[in-house]
Amino acid sequence: MLDLLNGFVVELRNAGLPVSLTENLDAMEAVQHIPIEDREAFKYALGATLIKNNAHWRAFETVFEVYFSLRGTEYRIVEGDDETALDDMWREMQEQMRQGEGRGQAGGSMDDLTPEEIAQMLMRALLDGDQALSRAMAKQAVQRFAGMEPGRPVGGTYYLYRTLRNLDLDGMLEKLMEATREQVGGELTSLEERLEREEYEHRITEFKAEIEAEIRRRLVADRGAEAMAKTLRKPLPEDVEFMHASRDEMQSLKKALYPLTRKLAARLARKRRHGRKGPLDFRNTVRHSLSYGGVPAEPKFKYPRPAKPELMVIADISGSVAAFARFTLMLVYAIQNQFSKVRSFVFIDGLDEVTDYFRATEDITEAIHRVNTEADVVWVDGHSDYGHAFEVFWERYGKDVGPKTTVLLLGDARNNYHASQSWVIREIEHKARHVYWLNPEPRSYWNTGDSIVDDYGVHTDGVFECRNLRQLEAFVEKLA
Repeated sequence: MLDLLNGFVVELRNAGLPVSLTENLDAMEAVQHIPIEDREAFKYALGATLIKNNAHWRAFETVFEVYFSLRGTEYRIVEGDDETALDDMWREMQEQMRQGEGRGQAGGSMDDLTPEEIAQMLMRALLDGDQALSRAMAKQAVQRFAGMEPGRPVGGTYYLYRTLRNLDLDGMLEKLMEATREQVGGELTSLEERLEREEYEHRITEFKAEIEAEIRRRLVADRGAEAMAKTLRKPLPEDVEFMHASRDEMQSLKKALYPLTRKLAARLARKRRHGRKGPLDFRNTVRHSLSYGGVPAEPKFKYPRPAKPELMVIADISGSVAAFARFTLMLVYAIQNQFSKVRSFVFIDGLDEVTDYFRATEDITEAIHRVNTEADVVWVDGHSDYGHAFEVFWERYGKDVGPKTTVLLLGDARNNYHASQSWVIREIEHKARHVYWLNPEPRSYWNTGDSIVDDYGVHTDGVFECRNLRQLEAFVEKLA
């Protein structure tokens, strides 16, 4: 058990979950009080001691299902010699059918079942809600239909597809509903119909999960837990790359943005020197000198109050960074309430201000749609031209950059070999409080091909690789 738990913890760390030595020891202590046969309690005991972030639960559950796929008592009826228990169930059903319908014979085993008889037995299990029989049928279905072969380099999804295709679970729901109507001897009320349908849908879903577990159990037995965990490993939400994130992953990223933007605003508002003193406060000094007999022994100063910073975001939304651009617009939307003033600009080879698009609606999808369809960002051919876009920004909005302004530039700096016009960034740096550049490309790609990151980077307070949420958080942490 210790070796199994150790391998489990190592795989969690390999998947990116921050599991400390103390948490590992807590888990070891917790499982001493939980029977391993109680699989759910065992899983939640490990989760309570090893997981600190709800977003990591899915990754934890995947690793758990691999390392603890060989279950306890719930598999005893289908392991090894206990296969006879399932045969006994089948002979009992045959006897009932023979007595009730006048056909079928007692005897035989599960290996002799036809696909029609397997479907009938499965329907009986789902109709009665017999979990033990459902688990047994899941094992039998995988054995008969999945076509699994030891050492075959095929993913579990293929085996799952083959098994479900042969079982035809899509038509099973209506058969169950029809059987229920026959049992009650008439039509169901609308409420009864809905409740029965929902119950059968739940049972079918659980049966599919049993099939997945059985396939996973066999794959682990064949390939080993470590190899299977590596195959099924998925990136944590904070490690999903913006450039390749799916729609669902983007939704989870959006939820993580709001606390991060509050931290960003706080960091940008913080003074570089926390003990910095302002000008002498003469009146306050004189008032305090009375306690020293009129001697100004304790000078008082007017400490500067951290101002809520102003922010200008200038983002590339060209095709090469389209996915990152969507995340960028989500970020801009999220920070609206964290700064005294937020102005947003997007560009391809032309540049346009889109601040009002975000202020006019509470629906981020609508705002992004307006940006993509209404913003005037194409000047010539719709290919990135950072130099011209920055020139347009300086001519139209350069006068609005001031000592309270933080400018955030987002893009890959791939300029299609046009003139960089990096002098614009130099002028912005001279006027602004801070200038930062976030680049969604890996650092190894910078300054290759038409990338001119360094041309602009020398005139900023820093260029940061920002391919995922973890790197964005690291950028926020680095701010003075």
